[in-house]
Amino acid sequence: MGDFTNFGGTDEENAEIRRLNTDVDADPDNFENWEKLIRACEGLEGGLNRNSSPQALAALRDSYDRFLLKFPLLFGYWKKYADLEFNISGPESAEMVYERGCASITNSVDLWTEYSSFKMETTHTPHLVRELFERAASHIGLDFLAHPFWDKYLEYETRQEAHDKIFAILNRVIHIPMHQYARYFERFRQLAHTRPLQELVPADTLARYRAEIEAEAVQFGIQKPELEIERDIRAKIDASYYLIFQRTQGETSKRWTYEAEIKRPYFHVTELEHHQLVNWRKYLDFEEEEGSHQRIVVLYERCLVTCALYEEFWLRYARWMSAQDNKDEEVRNIYLRAITLFVPISRPGIRLQFAYFEEMCGRIDVARDVHAAILMKLPDCVEAIVSWANLQRRHSGLDAAIDVYKAQIDSPVVDIFTKAALVTEWAFLLWKVKGSVDEARAAFTKNLEWYADSRHFWQKWLEFELEQPTNAELEEQHAERMKSVSAEMRLKSRLSPGTKQELGLVYLNYLQQRGTKQAMKEFLLIDRELFGPQSVSPITKAKQAKDDAGVAGLDEATRLKAERRFYNYYEMHPDPDPNAQGPASFD
Repeated sequence: MGDFTNFGGTDEENAEIRRLNTDVDADPDNFENWEKLIRACEGLEGGLNRNSSPQALAALRDSYDRFLLKFPLLFGYWKKYADLEFNISGPESAEMVYERGCASITNSVDLWTEYSSFKMETTHTPHLVRELFERAASHIGLDFLAHPFWDKYLEYETRQEAHDKIFAILNRVIHIPMHQYARYFERFRQLAHTRPLQELVPADTLARYRAEIEAEAVQFGIQKPELEIERDIRAKIDASYYLIFQRTQGETSKRWTYEAEIKRPYFHVTELEHHQLVNWRKYLDFEEEEGSHQRIVVLYERCLVTCALYEEFWLRYARWMSAQDNKDEEVRNIYLRAITLFVPISRPGIRLQFAYFEEMCGRIDVARDVHAAILMKLPDCVEAIVSWANLQRRHSGLDAAIDVYKAQIDSPVVDIFTKAALVTEWAFLLWKVKGSVDEARAAFTKNLEWYADSRHFWQKWLEFELEQPTNAELEEQHAERMKSVSAEMRLKSRLSPGTKQELGLVYLNYLQQRGTKQAMKEFLLIDRELFGPQSVSPITKAKQAKDDAGVAGLDEATRLKAERRFYNYYEMHPDPDPNAQGPASFD
């Protein structure tokens, strides 16, 4: 909204809206700033109406449009926006808002019900109203809490005195497990007594009931009059309906435990409690075991309103959907909704999963673009760079993978400690894929002067040397290499004493497990240097004095970067703790 300078209000109001726009642009995830902006725009010129200035109306619409693009699941604000448009521009403008809202939050019982109610009051063409009700039913009709919508649908048909349609609606509803299933059945049962037999059951079922009743009468040598036959048929029909009621009652009872635990069935930007997430996991487990594809999808869609900011449920939905036949497009839409609307770029794991999905589908260019998009916002995301390099390796060969590493290492926006990690990945490619130990070792030695302060660099170099195969003839050379790398780490790096001790233990363990008869001499020498008292250990002395043996140390911010560990998504997101308490972080 940067082009707006005059919002139609006073100078003070305009300045406040400019300030609030600056705030939301600077921190678009801050819900409170958006709320303040909306309220300020609504309050322009003493409160907006159809006579307000074009500038003020434009400011209001722009704020709502941007707000609901950011937070599309806030059904209450869609309703509020529609009401404002109705008061300002009339029913057509309000209907456009409702359409946008229902497209953004397709399974909102509240919003569809409000839209249907609005349509009832503003449209006098029954088939148009019924079309909307049926569209809504296709999205929310199976929701456990859909009774406000079904009540509204029945209210409309009652106004129309369309008893046949009322009966047809009730006949649908009595099969649905939902919160207020019993009262619908009672109304259906009462209405069934007044409807023609032909409406109650299919013709073949009706014929079968009649034949059964007539056959029973023949056994006793009597012929029942038509009224008595109809009464007996209705009794059979009523019994069959009661079986439907019992089945619906049973299905409702199965779900009641999970439904009772849902404390926040709507979207909000605040965190949920851990026990709420546990309940959703258990509820999804249950519905998946029940096996109804339609009901499973409905529950996932409900869950992903409440839990929209928790990527675990988007990933779970995508994984479940991918296990169904011929659902690639549905899986793609799940990923796209997650990454374009709800899961921030700061959590790239789901975006990488999307890239792998597109690669599986043969859309390699899309997979590349997903990686590139991540790195535009997160240039230091090592997992994304490694993933991109391996994508290139799989489809274009080793040199293409190395080109990815070269480009990122040469990039001025990539942190030096990220580059250190990429050098190690490059070296491991040369070793593991190309099979060239010498080239891999050269990658480490040539880059030592640049990345000596990276904990990850030394860890991977030690790991590389430690895993080289040896024999009796090569073991002495292997030992010298391990000794040299360990010594270089202790002398040339500016890592903290604690990190040097941690990395030094790798060499100490090596000496214990693979050293010669003279190894303990070296072992005790290193042990003294790493863990001895200040008087004999420069590292321990540095640990106390925070002065690394005369070598200028790293400032705290740089040290944290130098010593950070790089994890992939699966290491950072293990199985959730079912016993966790308190608010559940989005990260």
